[in-house]
Amino acid sequence: MTTGEKQTRPRRSDARRNRELLVETAHEVFVEQGLEAPLDVIARRAGVGNATLYRHFPTRAALIDAVFRDPLSDTTLAGERARTTPDAWTGLTDYLEAVFTVLATDRAANDLMTTNLQGIDALEVVHAHNRRTLELLLERGRAEGSIRPDVTVEDVLFGLAALGRAVPALVAATAPDAWRRPLALFMAGLRPVPDAAPLPAPALEPAQLHSTLGALGPHRTTRTPRGPQ
Repeated sequence: MTTGEKQTRPRRSDARRNRELLVETAHEVFVEQGLEAPLDVIARRAGVGNATLYRHFPTRAALIDAVFRDPLSDTTLAGERARTTPDAWTGLTDYLEAVFTVLATDRAANDLMTTNLQGIDALEVVHAHNRRTLELLLERGRAEGSIRPDVTVEDVLFGLAALGRAVPALVAATAPDAWRRPLALFMAGLRPVPDAAPLPAPALEPAQLHSTLGALGPHRTTRTPRGPQ
């Protein structure tokens, strides 16, 4: 091994450790303070300089993507299981329970999954997969007679986002599993009811839902965000 190789390998090892430490620390800070937490707080807690953080993650979106790529993949796996469940209603129920378990326990993941943040590759994949999972389950549920025929995927996505946004406050004020009751009520509204009146007003268009979720934004913190946006 040459002297140059000996110098290069430790530098690469240090860089890898710094990156892993920043990802772990960023998750802790995002859970505590939300996705708008100052990036210099993350760097300081990780014990590195701001320049090191920005060298690994030049934008906030890049850091968020690295932090949540693996956790968000669990949601995709839950969607795959739901798609193959023989009973569409059971698949939908199990899937939404898996999603809301994450929303209730990880504030930062809640921000990601209930809003429309841009530029985060892993999130865009999950949003697309989530929409397709719901489309398939609703289509099957309507055919099986377990879901009312006038419910659209936009109806469900909007309702889930609105309920999901309230979950952190609900859990903080009551109990860790308090979200199960309102989710059960929401799910009951998807069931067909004999002689039920049609749903009022037109359903949201995809673009309208996109704008609505984009306007929500992340949960706010009392700190002022700094660093790259």
